[in-house]
Amino acid sequence: MADVLSVGVNLEAFAQAISAIQALRSSVSRVFDCLKDGMRNKETLEGREKAFIAHFQDNLHSVNRDLNELERLSNLVGKPSENHPLHNSGLLSLDPVQDKTPLYSQLLQAYKWSNKLQYHAGLASGLLNQQSLKRSANQMGVSAKRRPKAQPTTLVLPLQYVDDVISRIDRMFPEMSIHLSRPNGTSAMLLVTLGKVLKVIVVMRSLFIDRTIVKGYNENVYTEDGKLDIWSKSSYQVFQKVTDHATTALLHYQLPQMPDVVVRSFMTWLRSYIKLFQAPCQRCGKFLQDGLPPTWRDFRTLEAFHDTCRQ
Repeated sequence: MADVLSVGVNLEAFAQAISAIQALRSSVSRVFDCLKDGMRNKETLEGREKAFIAHFQDNLHSVNRDLNELERLSNLVGKPSENHPLHNSGLLSLDPVQDKTPLYSQLLQAYKWSNKLQYHAGLASGLLNQQSLKRSANQMGVSAKRRPKAQPTTLVLPLQYVDDVISRIDRMFPEMSIHLSRPNGTSAMLLVTLGKVLKVIVVMRSLFIDRTIVKGYNENVYTEDGKLDIWSKSSYQVFQKVTDHATTALLHYQLPQMPDVVVRSFMTWLRSYIKLFQAPCQRCGKFLQDGLPPTWRDFRTLEAFHDTCRQ
C-alpha cells in the first residue's frame, strides 16, 4: 500500500514543501507581531510611522516570497494516483491507461456516494419515526397475542349494516344529531350537527371516512341544487382549523379490521367540540390565543389545547 501511495510523488520536493510551509507560518507570525507591537522606539511621531511602515512592508514581502516558493514546490511535489486505496482494488490505480478506463476513481466515487446515502437515510428514518402516524393496528400498542385474529374485510358492506351503525352512534350522543343520505348511490354522506356550535359534513365509502368539512352552525352547508356542499370550506378561521384537525384525526383513528369502531371513535372525538368556545386551554389556561379558542383536542384524553400549545 505504501508503494501505491508513493507513486507519482517527488519525496525531495515534498520535504522542501514542508519546510516552506514552516517558513510561511513564521512570516505570517512576524506580520501579526509587527501589528501587535505597533510604533515604538522613535522619539518623533513621524519617525515611528516611517519605521513601522518599513518594518511592516518587509514582513509582507517575506510572506509573499514564502508563498511563491510554496506554490512552486507544490507543483513539483505531484500527487499519488489515489489517496484512499480500498484493499486490493488499489492495484487498479496502477493501470497505465487509467485515463481511458478510470475504474478505481469511479469505485472510490461510488463508495463515497454509498456512505453519504446511508448517512442521510439514517437521518430520514429517525425523523420519520418521530413523526409516525398510527395508521394500523400494529402501531396501537396492543400485544400480538391479545389481538383478535383479523377477519378479511372489504370496502363494500351491506347498506343496512352501515345504517344500523350510524343509528347506534346517533343514539349514543344526545347533543349530536346525524342525518344520513346517499345522493350518489351507495356512498353515504353524513350531516352531523353538534349542539348549536358547528356542523360537519362527513363523506364515507361504506364505513370508511374519506373527507370531513367543518362549518359554523349558522353557515349554509348546501349547494344551490340542494345537495351537501363537500368542497367549499368555512368562512371562519376557527372552523378551518377544526377541519384540519379532523383530517388529522382520520389518519389517527385507523383500524381496517373494525371500521365501526373507527367511526365511533371519531364521533366521540368530534363530540368533544361541544364546548369549543367554553373550554380553556389545558396548558396556558387562556380562552383565546391570537383571537382563536383552543381548537385542538387530544386524541386520547380529549382535552382542549391551542394549536401552538399542544406541542
